[in-house]
Amino acid sequence: MDVHVTLQPGAPIARQLFDQIRDAIVDGRLRAGDALPSTRDLALTLGVARNTVAVAFDHLRAEGYLRTQAGVGTFVSADVHAVRHGIVPPSALRPNRAWLEDWAPPDMSALDGPFDLRTGLPDVKDFPFPTWRRLLDDASRRSTEHGRYADPQGLSVLREAISRHLAVSRGLRIRSSEVVVTNGVQQALALLAQVLLGPGTVAAFEDPGYPPARRAFQAARAEAVPVPVDGDGLVVSQLPEDARLVYVTPAHQFPLGGRMPLARRFELLEWASRHDAAIIEDDYDTDFRFTAPPIETLHSLDRAGRVIYVGSFSKTMMPSLRLGYCVTPPGLVEAMRRAKFATDWHSPTSLQAALAAFIDEGRLDRHIRRMRHRYAARKDALARILDEHLAGALARIPSHAGLHLAAWARSETADVDRWVENARRLGLLLHTVADFAVRPTMPGLVLGFGALGEDRVPAAMHALQAAILD
Repeated sequence: MDVHVTLQPGAPIARQLFDQIRDAIVDGRLRAGDALPSTRDLALTLGVARNTVAVAFDHLRAEGYLRTQAGVGTFVSADVHAVRHGIVPPSALRPNRAWLEDWAPPDMSALDGPFDLRTGLPDVKDFPFPTWRRLLDDASRRSTEHGRYADPQGLSVLREAISRHLAVSRGLRIRSSEVVVTNGVQQALALLAQVLLGPGTVAAFEDPGYPPARRAFQAARAEAVPVPVDGDGLVVSQLPEDARLVYVTPAHQFPLGGRMPLARRFELLEWASRHDAAIIEDDYDTDFRFTAPPIETLHSLDRAGRVIYVGSFSKTMMPSLRLGYCVTPPGLVEAMRRAKFATDWHSPTSLQAALAAFIDEGRLDRHIRRMRHRYAARKDALARILDEHLAGALARIPSHAGLHLAAWARSETADVDRWVENARRLGLLLHTVADFAVRPTMPGLVLGFGALGEDRVPAAMHALQAAILD
């Protein structure tokens, strides 16, 4: 039987022969028992050395695709039926319904324009990398201590450092035994969803709000229910009666920026007690507070052990660090340890040790203080230009913390998607409020200033003004 082989210049010929004959067998074009031409005949046909063909045939025999009968010839192995029929067509494997929704993870890895106003981006240029490298080198050299498997809950030195940091910065009175180290807040949410939720369980989240929270709940096959927010945060009266878990950002509502007043916080805690529900409090960026004192956390007000406090070092240090934490009531700690183990055993120990030293040496606090001053200047510059030059198109929403500002369009019919597309052509990247919403919302923009130097704010706002007027 003649075998059609097309050789391409550049690639090893023996490899090309192997790949094309193997594909013909797997695809069924060559069937079990079919005879192949001799190495001499195939070499003459292709105009290559016989030894090259022999090398390809030897490889195919070694893999089980061919068999040779002395004095008779070379044939396709009878075993190829099992190989061929064992291949599952791509359409036969389907994910569960949580992954069928049409969405893609955001690509925040590259800067596609000179002005990046997307949310969640701190200024890593000002991070003390020499100090961090020293601490990471020190941790890596302790290979005996950090080269083995570790406790899924996290290194004790890091859990103790986190508990001290939260006691000073947020007034939390917690024990290190209540801290679980995670790979960012996203993993904390995913683990909590595994531990607290199940198929059909109701989990409530702010709308507009943080999309990865909803994704984590859906991945646990729970029913994720959006709950509206107003100027005071999540509207407690709109919570579904059967919610088992509520996700909130009370200190700085994401993405609108509101602060949940004390009365609303007590209302939420009372609701959770009445409905036997858990509350996840995400305190994602309130280390950067500018014009108002920090509000007391839900965790500090909680007397029933219903609040789970989560945070990370993505905004205060750098997103690529991928270390966060979860402060859980004692009754959930062991379940969280098991869930963490089942997911990835533990977070990288050298990173954990370096971060513990970074906190204990006071480096984190100093970096936060320095960056708070710089971010405040950027926020003020952005707010001033919004109020003075873009007030006809946008109404800025007051915000006292964080790395972004939100603004509603003055007109309910404003085409903010067109503004964003125009802005992209001008090198300006930003989000709309609708990017973070499930239900229809008023048109608005969310403007991150973390990665935008103060000297670049005027040019970025000039580009935005041009995008709106285009």
